[in-house]
Amino acid sequence: MPTPFLVGLLREGRTPPDRRVALTPKKCVELQMTYPGLGVRVQPSPHRAYADQEYRDLGIEVAEDLRPCDLLLGVKEVPVAQLLPGKTYLFFSHTVKKQPANRELLRAVLRQGITLIDYEMLTNAAGERIVAFGRFAGIVGAYNGLLTYGRKHNLYDLKPAHLCIDMEDMQEEYFKIKVLPNIKIAVTGSGRVAGGALEVLDKMGLRQVSVHDYLHRDFREPVYAQLRSVDYHRRRDGQAWDTAHFHAYPAAYDSDFARFLPLTDLLIACAYWHPAAPRLFTEVDTREPDFKINTIADVTCDVNGSIPLTKRSSTIAEPAFDYNPATSELEPAYARPENITLMAVDNLPCELPRNASRDFGRQLLDQVFPHVLSGDAAGVLARATIAQHGRLCPRYEYLADYVR
Repeated sequence: MPTPFLVGLLREGRTPPDRRVALTPKKCVELQMTYPGLGVRVQPSPHRAYADQEYRDLGIEVAEDLRPCDLLLGVKEVPVAQLLPGKTYLFFSHTVKKQPANRELLRAVLRQGITLIDYEMLTNAAGERIVAFGRFAGIVGAYNGLLTYGRKHNLYDLKPAHLCIDMEDMQEEYFKIKVLPNIKIAVTGSGRVAGGALEVLDKMGLRQVSVHDYLHRDFREPVYAQLRSVDYHRRRDGQAWDTAHFHAYPAAYDSDFARFLPLTDLLIACAYWHPAAPRLFTEVDTREPDFKINTIADVTCDVNGSIPLTKRSSTIAEPAFDYNPATSELEPAYARPENITLMAVDNLPCELPRNASRDFGRQLLDQVFPHVLSGDAAGVLARATIAQHGRLCPRYEYLADYVR
């Protein structure tokens, strides 16, 4: 680590502004104590969940000019007009899938000789991501799913997560749910997102049951089951399930979710979906008399993805909308009882920005900064570096036509 080494915390520049931050005030202090000679400078922001004064109170410098910084940390994409030439940035760029909205951003990165490291591409030796907001997407998504179910059926009315001070305040809300009918809740996925959703259901005191019991038993209480890929996919060639094969060849599988459709009241979709993989069900399925799902929390929010009814994303301010099975059209939320109501907010962690920021900063301190400040012998940063000094790195040269 060169001494001194200065880390800059960017003000989020997108509209609407994201209230999360890569490092909370206490994480800044911990970082400086762990690495003597390292300093942190915070760009002032009127929107950040942690006020500028909270940083000042702990002795962290707050200043507009980040040009002296060696590493600039943000959360979401940095607007092109705010990029500093020649600097090293770490943020979610959303460019590796050739997203059209960020083509100009990557062009500007290359044009200005910037080094861009993407959080999404930070992985360990096994190829597993080491930093993510997925847990809080699951936590808020499950809460929003229950909120939506309660409003749809006039059972209870919870305060939206973004109006809660923090996760503890949100928990006080869902503890208000005294009575749920004997519904069955299906949670798809086995990663961080699903884990966050299960946290909420467990803390609510809901009973988890096996997939077998979910399919074959009736219960006198609300229950949920976690469905992994093996539970709702089958190989088209009839061979036994193979997880590695499924990840490598998702197009070789069909959906086996039909057996859950007559039993499930609330679906909380948390599973990663590959565009070549089958959808869980079809719009035609929703018109069948035994299609029971009436509320869906599409936490992963892949528009026209695994949930075919997610024809658009929703917003924190207006999180829900209806799908009318009879017309295949979207309607306002809770428009009619026979509709299927969806929650498809695409930036769920923003609803609990303080908690999400604390969790993310912990991951950065434990999993990323040791590589930043010790030479990156394991190649963690190298694997996630999309561009360096104005050129695409070898593993990202497939983006050349995207920026050309």
